[in-house]
Formats: sequence, C-alpha cells, structure tokens
Amino acid sequence: VSLVESGGAVVQPGESLRLSCITSGFAFSAYSMSWVRQEPGKAIEWVGSINTNGVLSECADSVKGRCTISRNNAQNTLWLQLHSLTPEDTAMYYCTTDPSFVPFTWATGTENYRGQGTQVTVSA
Repeated sequence: VSLVESGGAVVQPGESLRLSCITSGFAFSAYSMSWVRQEPGKAIEWVGSINTNGVLSECADSVKGRCTISRNNAQNTLWLQLHSLTPEDTAMYYCTTDPSFVPFTWATGTENYRGQGTQVTVSA
C-alpha cells in the first residue's frame, strides 16, 4: 500500500495550492478519502473528505469556501485545492483512508492508510 502526497510548497498569503495524493496497493475506488493536516505539537485537523465516486465532498469550516477536493478513480489519485491561503493553513497535509473522518452515511473501506505528507507553508 502506498499513498504519496505532493504539491506542498512555501507560498505567500492569498495564493493557491493544489496537492496530489497518488495511491496504489488497495482498492482506491472503494474508499471515501480524506485530507487532514497537522502542525508540530498540535492535534490532527480534518480538512475535508470526498466519497467513493467523487459526487459528494465536504470541507471543514476552517477552509470552507476555499477548499476543493476531487478524485480520479481510474488514476487512483486524490487532489486538494486550497485558495486564498493564510498563515493558519501552514501544516503538513496528509491524505488518508481513515474511516473515522468520513461521514457515517458514506460508503468506505475499513483500513486506515495514510501517506507521509506534504508540507504547506504560508508566509509573507
């Protein structure tokens, strides 16, 4: 099983980023997927989730209106686009299959996989 995030960068406030998560080794299309983030010494924060076929997505209040989550099941790939970035968005971003982050009405698998993360730093 492999989940590899990329796209993190050092950006200025107001800019946008598109993070990617390329997966392999598990039934990607059977899992609702989530993005989470974590700053050093702080708890993991849910950013958003997308259901198995990509029709449904939800974003946390902290990024609502600035967050777009998408997926391509043929490519086993997940994306997170964040707009109007602020310093508060600075964190390591991870893609995960963790079912605890997924709305209970959405279908998903039972395994909890997570990538190594990609760092997003927002600084003037």
